[in-house]
Amino acid sequence: MVKNSEESSTTVHSSCDTPTCYCPIGGVMDVLNRRYAMQLICVIGTIGPARYGTIEDTLDGVSSSTLSARLNEFVELGYLFRKQYAEVPPRVEYELTPKGEQLCQRLEPLLEWARDQED
Repeated sequence: MVKNSEESSTTVHSSCDTPTCYCPIGGVMDVLNRRYAMQLICVIGTIGPARYGTIEDTLDGVSSSTLSARLNEFVELGYLFRKQYAEVPPRVEYELTPKGEQLCQRLEPLLEWARDQED
């Protein structure tokens, strides 16, 4: 027997009726689980508007392709602003959006906790 889509949707999300629903966190965790994602948000949050080279130097060991991919993803998702200046050579800076600032504020305690675990 096939359920209609409305019944199926209700059944799939019935566990989300509890006060501890974790359904919405899935999308955010997919983004944050990518390599250097959390560090990138916190680095830009700490140093403010930052150029690619500065970010690359701060994230020791990050490949150019990974850094470029993360920056582009975060711009597309609305966590970062990308500002390109009409200069020679071209200058590009990245800065947190309000949404990115909120994320950074929430990540800082987690990263502090992780640092404490290394001690």
